[in-house]
Amino acid sequence: MMNKYLLTIGLLILSNAFMTVAWYGHLKFFGKENGHSATPLWTIILVSWGLAFFEYCFQVPANRIGSSETGGPFSLVQLKIIQEVITLIVFVIFSLTFFKGTSLNINHLIGFALLVGAVYFIFKA
Repeated sequence: MMNKYLLTIGLLILSNAFMTVAWYGHLKFFGKENGHSATPLWTIILVSWGLAFFEYCFQVPANRIGSSETGGPFSLVQLKIIQEVITLIVFVIFSLTFFKGTSLNINHLIGFALLVGAVYFIFKA
């Protein structure tokens, strides 16, 4: 059962890495800083869709392996809250790494702590 926990979380991390790049990577890699600000929007959308394909290749198996509906260790609500927290962590790492003007302040940290509280209460049920 422990393998299903770890495999589910690992796949969710991979899926969120792809999705974060699909959603926000174009701002960095197709931005004015890189001389690509004139790239047509349809091209950026196609590139993002291509990345999102790989997100689904990890997300769907993560949910199937992790869901109690298919023999996994997590309820549907638990899967969702795990995914949201992983999304937040991946986004913070991505934004701090690739967008040098990004910083965290106390309001961000308080919001993150509240999300950790949500995880606690959802898993306590």
